[in-house]
Amino acid sequence: MTAGKPRVIKDYEKLDDAIKEQIKLVYPEGFSQHLITFPNKDGLLVSALPFETDEKYYLVRMTVEEADDIISDDDDYDDEGTLKDESKAEYEDKYAELDHIAENLGDDSEPYDEDDEED
Repeated sequence: MTAGKPRVIKDYEKLDDAIKEQIKLVYPEGFSQHLITFPNKDGLLVSALPFETDEKYYLVRMTVEEADDIISDDDDYDDEGTLKDESKAEYEDKYAELDHIAENLGDDSEPYDEDDEED
C-alpha cells in the first residue's frame, strides 16, 4: 500500500490545515491509541501517527501526551475526545472525493456502487 510513496516525517503543527482536517476524519476518536514507534535517523525511538494520502505516507511525530493535548485543545473535538458531528460532516463534504478519505469513512457514507467502478 505504501510502496513507492514518499515518506514524510513531520510535526503535527507544521502540517497544512488540509492534511490536519483529513487526519481528523481518519482518526475521529483521537490519535494517542493509533501511535506507532520507529527509529529515527539517529536510531532513537520516536512515536508518530501514521497517515496515508494518495501521494504520500506521513508519520506525524507526537508523543501520547502531545496527541492527547492536540485533541483537548482542538475545538473540532468534544470533551470526550471525539470529532464533533458538525466538523465531521464539514470535512466529509470537503474531502469525500479523495480516495484515501473515502476508504476510511464509516457506514454513514454513500454505499459503493459497482456501476461506478473504473475499468
